[in-house]
Amino acid sequence: MIDKNLIASSGIEIETTPEKVWEVLTHPEYVKVYLFGTEVTTDWNVGSKILFQRAYNGQQYQDKGNVLVNIENQTLKYNYWSGFSGLEDLPENYALVNYFIEDLGGGKVWFKWEQQGFANTDGQCHTEQMLGQMLKQIKELAESL
Repeated sequence: MIDKNLIASSGIEIETTPEKVWEVLTHPEYVKVYLFGTEVTTDWNVGSKILFQRAYNGQQYQDKGNVLVNIENQTLKYNYWSGFSGLEDLPENYALVNYFIEDLGGGKVWFKWEQQGFANTDGQCHTEQMLGQMLKQIKELAESL
């Protein structure tokens, strides 16, 4: 079963508006950039399914989840199951992923990404290592819009 006590989290200040950060987080063409080639399929409505697909180390994968919270330009939350976890596709094996956008005023935004729940500390460490690059991509995309 997934360990909900394992959390990976990081944030970054972005010189843009909450609306532009939201656009980057929810449009498939931008998601593909900051999630390392992953294609996402969803309408982001609460209750909707999310499908993540990509090739990784020569292997196709398809992960999935469900949109739990969508407060436009502020918060996006979904649960997430990955076949790479090695765990069965059961509700108790879904992690929680949260996107938080805070308007700091003066054309600046604080964006925080958090995942709660990993199969093991290796998965948590892998995610923590990728977070810096992912947040940098989100920042670059949002500041270029």
